[in-house]
Amino acid sequence: MPKTALPPFECRYTGPLLAGVDEVGRGPLIGAVVTAAVILDPDRPIAGLADSKKLTEKRRSALYEQILEHAQAWSIGRCEAHEIDELNIYQATMLAMERAVSGLAVVPEYVLVDGNRCPKWHWPSEPVIKGDSRVEAISAASIIAKVTRDREMAELEARFPGFGLAQHKGYPTPIHLDALRRLGATSEHRRSFRPVQEVIEQVGFYREEVTPEPEQLQYRADLFEDID
Repeated sequence: MPKTALPPFECRYTGPLLAGVDEVGRGPLIGAVVTAAVILDPDRPIAGLADSKKLTEKRRSALYEQILEHAQAWSIGRCEAHEIDELNIYQATMLAMERAVSGLAVVPEYVLVDGNRCPKWHWPSEPVIKGDSRVEAISAASIIAKVTRDREMAELEARFPGFGLAQHKGYPTPIHLDALRRLGATSEHRRSFRPVQEVIEQVGFYREEVTPEPEQLQYRADLFEDID
């Protein structure tokens, strides 16, 4: 059965300092989880904002430039792979979102977060299910976050050729998993994610570039909760 479309979102806040927040990169095996916060300018509307995953790469890039130029404020927040390993992906995502909002040059009066929960922070806020397709500020944040992370994956592909990172963006596709088994894990892979753990145990590290972690280091049991 086709999914029922959600109704338009009605926000209890109606002022001009509304920040939208979204994340990209919870599911990949490599790299940072990247979040963005955007406060749009009502006097400088941007046509065509939508869920970044539903846009072509060319359209995302064009909207990315418009958002940077026309938004009242925007900011990137991130947690690197080693932080994800230390915290777990859910907590790292919440921290990256807080970093994004904290980095805004304009202090928001209200924050809308894509998903079903908000970080524990001091800004008045609420989550919005499918917010990246229902709230323009969240759509803008999703575009900023995705373009940023996709470009980082292209840069990592140049550093670590053979993994196909520019193509699959670090997600556990058959191509990525096969490359891991052939080449080993890089220093940017998330060592706490099970497929990477197994590769480290069976194959080792890419070009032996990093030292294996001590055997006694244990990761928390909930590291794989809430992965998109």
